[in-house]
Amino acid sequence: MHHALLGHVTFYLLSPRYNRKMINILMIEDDIELAQLLKVRLKKDEIEVTIAATPLEGLNLFQTNLFDMLVLDLSLPQMDGMEICRLIRQESQIPIIISSARSDIRDKMMGFSRGADDFLPKPYDPQELIFRIDAILRRLHPTLPHKVSPFEVNEERHEISRHTTVLKLTPAEYDIVSYMIKKDRYAISREELLMNIGSIKYESSLKSIDVIMGRIRQKIGDDPKNPRYIISVRGVGYKFVNQ
Repeated sequence: MHHALLGHVTFYLLSPRYNRKMINILMIEDDIELAQLLKVRLKKDEIEVTIAATPLEGLNLFQTNLFDMLVLDLSLPQMDGMEICRLIRQESQIPIIISSARSDIRDKMMGFSRGADDFLPKPYDPQELIFRIDAILRRLHPTLPHKVSPFEVNEERHEISRHTTVLKLTPAEYDIVSYMIKKDRYAISREELLMNIGSIKYESSLKSIDVIMGRIRQKIGDDPKNPRYIISVRGVGYKFVNQ
């Protein structure tokens, strides 16, 4: 590995390796509670997160470990995130996602000019961070195969499988899941489900959709407190993430 000395910190020029089975990310974030929540959520998608609460800790970890990506906050103690971004970009081509509540257009402009690859304003759904991580790494490694979707719909048999295991769904549950899979990652309102799925038209209350969603989450192995596949969209309804 090539390296260059900047002050008292040595940065290594990394050649990021992309193995979708395990991605290693360095997260420089002083909000430890937020960082831990993201670490737990990303772990479910086979993304390993190493947390640094301060810039100096982050720079030390960066120089002594191999990471596939950096997720960087801006408002940090000791050193502003913009300066960290500039220093790392001088010596490495590692992808950098800025994750910050500072989402003014001037901050975004400065972040990209310092070498950031993406800018994700806080607050955000952890699933969006996962989408952006995958998008950046697929762009850097276009020859790699896409991740296989865990859910498959067999319309002839009226069955839905998760990792080849057929799910035990009622007709209404099957219709909801198959409809949502077709609209992968798009937000779907409760009203849309009632209007488009005949098997649940008799359900007069929109609240009944939430009850059905709860049953579906149990059957597909989704954690209701931290769902991976059926994501609640505040003020709208739900979206299905078949990834």
